[in-house]
Amino acid sequence: MFLLAYCAIQTNMAETSTYTTKYDGIELKEILSNDRILTNYVRCLLDEGPCTPDGKELKKNLPDAIANDCEKCTERQRTGADEVMHYLIDNRTDDWLKLEEKYNSDGSYKINYLKGKQNAEDKTNVSTSSENKNSTLEH
Repeated sequence: MFLLAYCAIQTNMAETSTYTTKYDGIELKEILSNDRILTNYVRCLLDEGPCTPDGKELKKNLPDAIANDCEKCTERQRTGADEVMHYLIDNRTDDWLKLEEKYNSDGSYKINYLKGKQNAEDKTNVSTSSENKNSTLEH
């Protein structure tokens, strides 16, 4: 599972049960909405550019987070990692493919994401369909 910017952004592997929360205050929406900043993180992770201190933490701990399904991540880190990865898959496919090749070459994270996305859409469609049936029955 590729845990791009958050799960491992927050990490320090000092033999603790969870990764450091030092970077938990990072505003992911600001990073995702700023192409220049997001590109710098991607370049850092791909060894194509310099890394900020939090980028270094991410790069250092990402392999462990992926190998262990983010078991050392806090809930906030796990949620943030999912947000970033979903954004990359949906909006920056080329970057995702490069990162996936380096960090998740079997593609398992994307497969799980797409399954989850389809399940969520199916639930929404079933819910909407049920609401429409109820509305029709009431009239």
